Amino acid sequence: RPSAADGQLRLKGQTRLCCGPVLHIVVVGFHHKKGCQVEFSYPPLMPDEGHDSNLLPEEWKYLPFLALPDGAHNYQEDTVYFHLPPLSGDMKCVYGVSCYRQIEAKALKVRQADVTRETVQKSVCVLSRVPLYGLLQAKLQLITHAYFEEKDFSQISILKELYEHMNGSLRGSALEGSQVYLGLSPRDLILQFQHKVLILFKLILLEKKVLFYVSPVNRLVGALMTVLSLFPGMIEHGLVDSSHYRPKSSVSEDLSLVESVSGAEEFVSVSATDIDNSTLELEAGQTTRRTSGSQSSRTGTEGDNNHLKPPSRTSPEASDSDWETLDPSVLEESPKEAAEMKEAGSELSDAFDSKPGTPITVQPQAATGQGGVTQGLVSGLEEDQYGLPLPIFTKGYLCLPYMALQQHHLLSDVTVRGFVAGATNILFHQQRHLSDAIVEVEEARIQIHDPELRKVLSLTTADLRFADYLVKHVTENRDDVFLDGTGWEGGDEWIRAQFTLYLHSLLSSTLQQDNERLLADYGAPFIAAWKITHNYRVWYSNKHPAMAHITPGHPFQGQYSVADVKLRLSHSVQNSERGKKIGNAMITTSRSMVQTGKAVGQSVGGALTSAKSAMSSWFSTLAQPPAVSAPTSPEPATEVKP
Repeated sequence: RPSAADGQLRLKGQTRLCCGPVLHIVVVGFHHKKGCQVEFSYPPLMPDEGHDSNLLPEEWKYLPFLALPDGAHNYQEDTVYFHLPPLSGDMKCVYGVSCYRQIEAKALKVRQADVTRETVQKSVCVLSRVPLYGLLQAKLQLITHAYFEEKDFSQISILKELYEHMNGSLRGSALEGSQVYLGLSPRDLILQFQHKVLILFKLILLEKKVLFYVSPVNRLVGALMTVLSLFPGMIEHGLVDSSHYRPKSSVSEDLSLVESVSGAEEFVSVSATDIDNSTLELEAGQTTRRTSGSQSSRTGTEGDNNHLKPPSRTSPEASDSDWETLDPSVLEESPKEAAEMKEAGSELSDAFDSKPGTPITVQPQAATGQGGVTQGLVSGLEEDQYGLPLPIFTKGYLCLPYMALQQHHLLSDVTVRGFVAGATNILFHQQRHLSDAIVEVEEARIQIHDPELRKVLSLTTADLRFADYLVKHVTENRDDVFLDGTGWEGGDEWIRAQFTLYLHSLLSSTLQQDNERLLADYGAPFIAAWKITHNYRVWYSNKHPAMAHITPGHPFQGQYSVADVKLRLSHSVQNSERGKKIGNAMITTSRSMVQTGKAVGQSVGGALTSAKSAMSSWFSTLAQPPAVSAPTSPEPATEVKP
């Protein structure tokens, strides 16, 4: 009897461990000989190992380098967001939050034998199924502080309590904005990047290779994730497939040979069979269908579901987005499949587990007006009634908030269509040929190397009006309304609502007949480039009846005015290289003139002062006492201003 009961308890415990929102609590330390390594994990990362095992699953081999970031010794504490690939086919992206701290070794109550340096560096990590970055960070920072205050790292009971507490408090929680967006401030982003935020928004819509660069890591991941929060539903449901990559050691020999090709030649040497061999996943409802080159001879019933096909051309002129194309028959099959889905009565999947359990629903939000979410027929993502989030981070387009140097090979991996990644190591910044754009967060500068891409991303007059509208509302309300955080216009949720309106209007405009004039306000080159991206083709392949209620056309369309000319001039001066040079020259010239004026003023003023003092003393000897007051009238002239 006792053994059977114990067995049932263990089984329940394993189910709880398996299905909870938090997968593991991990401690990563820096060993003076072995480097970064896992020192503790609860539950153990390897099922057959102990809590203190250093072993890792092959898919998570980069975990120590992500949790303990490069250059961490330069900061007393830091926070990292990172993504790990799934360990099995039924899992999704694993969201990691790590809090790093360092402490002087002499302050430890219990100093272990392997502590040979003056400082001890460790990170406490949470590996989660849910993208609650800010909420996890807030809880983790408190525990990490308490863990270090113990000054005895063998006291791990507090970490086990953290695991139990997080799984208890987060289980059954709804993925709603107040929790998901905690710590992500679009206001701060707009105050720093101004109208360039819209360029970042369009850059990600085009599925380009975007690299964010700044130190420390908490600024890096904060800026990157805040940009993604501008896309409606993206953080809640759009990142589940954003970390599907393979570690370098598990990449096939053929692909590793292609990786050795430098620069833009890497895509030239890819054959159609290479792309065939890369796995294309298509999820409908809760069913996952896998296809590959070696399985292309499957039965016709399975082949009908393969809506994603390799490109017919792989020449250098082919667009990156031609990596896969949609079968036109999707348009015909979508209503039929939608009816089958309704008959099947598929319910919302649990955000924590694919098995039936406590359903996780999305509450209606005032900013977006969206209700519940349903499983996308083609994208495999949970979508709202408008088909959002757009399936940007799918099929090899990665989102890596922080990249360790050991992951550098992913930038040139042929199975990676593109990425939005963050880095603090200068080596990422120096190899500019591996990315389409580098976002320097510190200087609020976006470096785009391709002139054609710069032309595609140039903001139209309507775009500039939209960006200026955001900037004005944020800056005007900066010092008054938001002292208590109760304001709406210019606030974080208001900004996200504006970008939701922008995206809704853009999507609605693409559905209209004879829409060239409507789309011109978004930029004809941008629209042409966006329409061949994977996310647009998947969205367009499905019907979204709710889009009928969205007014097409740019939110800031209208006739040109003098204000538009001034706005365009200001934008050109701030962004073009020639404009920056002119601006710098004007600043330098004005500074020189001021300095010269001060020097001249001082010399002239000194001469006049000497002359006046001489004249005053001369008059004082000749004039009567009442006349001595006469020189007081020109007294203010002693200060000669330039």
